[in-house]
Amino acid sequence: MFQLLNLKDNVNWPDWRWQMRRRIRSMEELADFINLTDDEKLNIQKACDVFPMAITPYYASLIKKEDPGCPVRIQSIPDFQELIRGCGDMEDPLHEDTDSPTPGLTHRYPDRVLLLVTNECSMYCRHCTRKRKVGDRGGNISDSDIERGIMYIKSHPEIRDVLLSGGDPLILPTVRLERIVRKIREIPHVEVIRIGTRTPVVMPQRITNSLVDMIKKYHPIWINTHFNHPCEFSPESVSALARLADAGIPLGNQTVLLRGVNDCPMVIKKLVHLLVKNRVRPYYLYQCDLSRGIEHFRTPVSKGIEIMEALIGHTSGFAVPTYVVDAPGGGGKIPVLPNYLISMTNSKILLRNYEGVICVYEEAANPDSICKPSCSICKDKSFHEKPVGLQKLIDPSNNIISLVPEGNTRKARNSSHRGGAHANAQ
Repeated sequence: MFQLLNLKDNVNWPDWRWQMRRRIRSMEELADFINLTDDEKLNIQKACDVFPMAITPYYASLIKKEDPGCPVRIQSIPDFQELIRGCGDMEDPLHEDTDSPTPGLTHRYPDRVLLLVTNECSMYCRHCTRKRKVGDRGGNISDSDIERGIMYIKSHPEIRDVLLSGGDPLILPTVRLERIVRKIREIPHVEVIRIGTRTPVVMPQRITNSLVDMIKKYHPIWINTHFNHPCEFSPESVSALARLADAGIPLGNQTVLLRGVNDCPMVIKKLVHLLVKNRVRPYYLYQCDLSRGIEHFRTPVSKGIEIMEALIGHTSGFAVPTYVVDAPGGGGKIPVLPNYLISMTNSKILLRNYEGVICVYEEAANPDSICKPSCSICKDKSFHEKPVGLQKLIDPSNNIISLVPEGNTRKARNSSHRGGAHANAQ
C-alpha cells in the first residue's frame, strides 16, 4: 500500500534518489493515495496509457486530497481531457524538431541554442509542451547525441548562450551533469549556460549542497525554475531556492498560464510576490502552447492581458514577468502587453498609465541619435549582425520599404503579370 503519511516519516524522505524510486507511476499506487471513483480510475488509466504518469511523493504530499480543484492535483494527475483532440493541436508546435540541426539540439535564435540532455523528469506535468517526448523510453537522449550537440556549438562561434533542458537536467547524476556543463564551459565563445528545471518545485530534495557546489564552479550559470501556483511553496522548496541563491546562482521563473490553476490576477500577483521574496525573478508568463493533449489548460490571450493589467504599476517592476506567446511554427516568443501607447505625432507621444491617466511625452527637438566616433563598442565588428526581419526596415543602410511574407498572393499575381523570366529574377 502506498501510504504517503508513513513515507513522510521515512528516514529516506530527504533523499532525492529515494523520491525518484518511490514515484507514483501506476493507477494502483495513485488509488492507494487518493480517493477515486471507478469511472475516474478508468479515465485516468486511459490517459496514462498515452501520456505516462509520474508524481514524486513530495509533490503528492502537497495535494489536497478532498479538493478536486487543487492546483497541484490538476498539474500532476492524468485527465481524460488529455485525449481530446483540440482545434489547434500540433505534435511539434514550436518546430523544435524542424529547427534541429542535430538530434536534441534546437537552434532557433541567432546567438543561442537549446540542448536537450534527457527526456526524463521527476514528475510529468500534465501541461508539458513536450509531453509527446517526455517519458518515452524508446526516445532516450544518448551520450552521442549530446556530444554531437556540443560539437555543433563548438563549430558555431555566434552561439553565446546555451540552455540545457529536457526532461529535467537536474535528475541526471551530478557527475554526468558536470561532464556536460564542463564541456560546454570550455567552449570559448559560450558566455552563459542556463538550466531549465522544475526540481525546486516537485523534488526540492535534489538541490543538495554537493549539486550546488558543482554548479557554482562553472559560473555564470543561470537557473530557470517553474512555479505555477503559490501553494507550490513549502519549507522544502524555500530552502532549495535559498541554497541556490546563496551560491550566487541567478534564479528566474517561468510560469505557464493554466486554466483552472492560476488564471486569476490575484493568484499570479501572490505568486510573483513569493518568487521575489525568495530571490527568484519572474521571467516569463507563458501562454499555453498548442501541443497535443493540453487544450483544456489553454486560456484566452485576453486573460493574460487582464493579468498583466493587474501587475504593471500595481507591484514592483522587477516582479512583473513578460507575458509571451511562443509562436507556432518556430516563430519564437512574442511579448504581448496591454496597449499603453495611444497615439503619436512628430513632436508628441500620447500615453496612458496603469491608473488610466493619459499624459503627453514631448519628443526632443533633435531626435536623431548620433553615434560618437570614439565609441569602441560600435566599432567592434563582433557585435554587428546582418539585419533580420524588422531590423531591415530600421537599418539606415538599407533601402527596403516593406517586408512581404512568403506566399503573398498579391506579389505572386503581380509577378505572373510581368512574365515568368522577370518573376524569377525577383
